[in-house]
Amino acid sequence: MTDLPAGAVRAAGAPDEPAPEPAPHTPSPGASRRRRPFMPMSFALLAAVASGLISDLAFPDIGVWPLIFPGVALMLLALIGRSVWGSVLVGVAGGLSFFLIHLAFVARYLGPVPWVALGVLEALIFAFGAVGIALAYRWMPRPTPAVRLIALPALVAAIWVTRETIAGMFPYGGFPWGRVGLSQSESPLAELASWIGVSGLSFVIVAIIASAIEWARMRAWRSLRVGALSAMPALGALVVALLIPQWATTPAGSFTVATVQGNGPAGYFDQRRPGDVLLAQLAATAPLRETKGIDVLVWPEGSVDIDPLRDASVARALDSLSRQLDAPILLNAITNRGDEYFNTSMLWDDGTTADTVPIYDKRNPVPFGEYVPNRDFFAALAPELIGMIGRDYTPGTNTPVFDINGTLAGLAICFDVIYDDLVWEGAREGAQVFLFQTNNADFRGTDENQQQLAIARMRAIETGRSVVNSSTVGASQVIAPDGSTLDALAADVAGSMVTEVELREGLTPAVVLGGWVPGVLALGALGGLLVGGLRAGVVARRAKRP
Repeated sequence: MTDLPAGAVRAAGAPDEPAPEPAPHTPSPGASRRRRPFMPMSFALLAAVASGLISDLAFPDIGVWPLIFPGVALMLLALIGRSVWGSVLVGVAGGLSFFLIHLAFVARYLGPVPWVALGVLEALIFAFGAVGIALAYRWMPRPTPAVRLIALPALVAAIWVTRETIAGMFPYGGFPWGRVGLSQSESPLAELASWIGVSGLSFVIVAIIASAIEWARMRAWRSLRVGALSAMPALGALVVALLIPQWATTPAGSFTVATVQGNGPAGYFDQRRPGDVLLAQLAATAPLRETKGIDVLVWPEGSVDIDPLRDASVARALDSLSRQLDAPILLNAITNRGDEYFNTSMLWDDGTTADTVPIYDKRNPVPFGEYVPNRDFFAALAPELIGMIGRDYTPGTNTPVFDINGTLAGLAICFDVIYDDLVWEGAREGAQVFLFQTNNADFRGTDENQQQLAIARMRAIETGRSVVNSSTVGASQVIAPDGSTLDALAADVAGSMVTEVELREGLTPAVVLGGWVPGVLALGALGGLLVGGLRAGVVARRAKRP
């Protein structure tokens, strides 16, 4: 953007407020104003709490996606001018407000202690990012409107995304849930994810919000000309983000998928006997036995609760079903190899054996759900809770792609879908369609399955691929490459659907760039803070000179 004349900015009322001449040996009035909090701490804490509450409403199950804009804006306003410890307090307040509500489903599964522990951990990571944002507002020089309206918002947004990236990596593999970009799965902005991924979408949204805040703080509306020119960065970015089309991948034929939602007793605490979940799946599949032209039958995570590689009767039942359908079955079971247990998806065909069956082992087992990290330590803290998790699943190393009679299908098991690198790997390995398997039985009646479904929808847009999301109890859906819903089964009912999906080839820029987007943003955030901190130190030393 062309810098505006200084006189024009002053005429628009750019300074926050008139200031007296500086006293000897004090910082400049501009520096003083930059350090002054935008609002008192009491208001900042209220704004942070409101930010968390409003931001959560942007995500499913409510899913009012425009609310992410005021939600993020309130947090940024609360951080402007804050000290380090003040920003920690504000960040913790906002983080707790958001994550304790957004992740309330954890309490349904593991109880209040793990829910609170996870919420506090995520809030602390959020506070870490809040400190960075507060320092950016304090340290970033603002010599021109262009810096204030473009460079500063870009730095703030880069820090925000870096915090999201850290949360997705640490601890124990991270938990990349509740990212700003994921709130937009059904918004017009979602198509941008095919270019720059979820992290890039988060960056654009936060940058637009931060630029709009600076425009308002400059009081640029007081002059029509200045107001219009200075609003261009935020408005221009928003218009481009809304108008840019989804990257077009190449059609490569069609593929007929049968999806079965058995609605069996698949929850961890459900009362059941061995084989009950399998029987529920078989019963829900029965209406499909005379259906012709199916290319693959997709069952969800945990669909076979007896290992078919070790139980001949289960293997025979699957052989019979595959033979009747004249199609392979994508199923999932717990398998045991040596001393290790795996959450395993298999492509079962008539006559499959343990030596010939293609397998994919879940890459990202859920900490404290499917394994206990540092078991001895946590068992000492909560022996009864940890004792309920009787075995630890080993992370898989297989490529997340199956060749289904010439069609390459990308795979993800439950929480696998929230990890960008796994989905990108599937697309890079040639996946023409994605088949996601999940077990949501432990989260019946919560927002979890709708939040996870929104992530699956974003994966379709990000990769330009059809997605089949198969759940034990719902919500099962078939999603087109543009994110629209092709077919669906209602939650908490048994049912099946047969859907012809479009196969696609070619890689979107989001997949090609992959981790480069969050990586470059992290380097930009670090570099911006480093330069800003060094400059602030120089200014402070000069101010102390006699």
